[in-house]
Amino acid sequence: MPPGAALVVMARWPAAGRCKRRLAHDLSRVLQHPVAAERAAHIQRRLTGHTLTVAKRLQQDGQLDVVLAVSGTGPGAARRWAGSLGVGSVRLQGGGGLGTRLRRQLLLSRRTDGPTLVIGTDLPWLNRRDLLAAIEMLQRSDLVLGPAEDGGYWLIGLSRELLRQPALWPLSGIPWGGERVLASTLAQAADRGVSTMLLRERNDLDQLADLRPWLG
Repeated sequence: MPPGAALVVMARWPAAGRCKRRLAHDLSRVLQHPVAAERAAHIQRRLTGHTLTVAKRLQQDGQLDVVLAVSGTGPGAARRWAGSLGVGSVRLQGGGGLGTRLRRQLLLSRRTDGPTLVIGTDLPWLNRRDLLAAIEMLQRSDLVLGPAEDGGYWLIGLSRELLRQPALWPLSGIPWGGERVLASTLAQAADRGVSTMLLRERNDLDQLADLRPWLG
């Protein structure tokens, strides 16, 4: 196992009205849920808890180091939240779109001695095998991506070598939030000579249609 592998978990502060807004909208419109925003925030907390449970077990086994990257609140609240979740390393995501925030987290991770993985918290099916597979792939590849059903990706991992070459990162001009995020990333990686491997396809949980099979 490569030394110093890091896992950055990008998490939204789970306050009603400040997270899972599309899910809250669906709960309100389709199910006439009386406290849709609060219910969506509760789901966000559950998802974050599940993600960190998986991650912390691997940290306890010495497989990786966990970093919680928080958006939607200030540094003091972020530290307190991370402490309540049992995570010792925390930082803010900062401003900008997803691509900007992702790049910022990768830049901050260049001080690690091994590869870095970045995931969100919308993954109710996440398990330790997913993360171990990504770390193993990064021993043989520059870049690892976890394809999502909506055309994006649920995980991105950079090898130690690629982490130190930001000019090669395939993150520029990506249509974030669209159905061609993965395809565009793969095309850029190929153009830049970045070797890539893919994990299994998964879906994240963002709106009502995603929630139903999880609760079923």
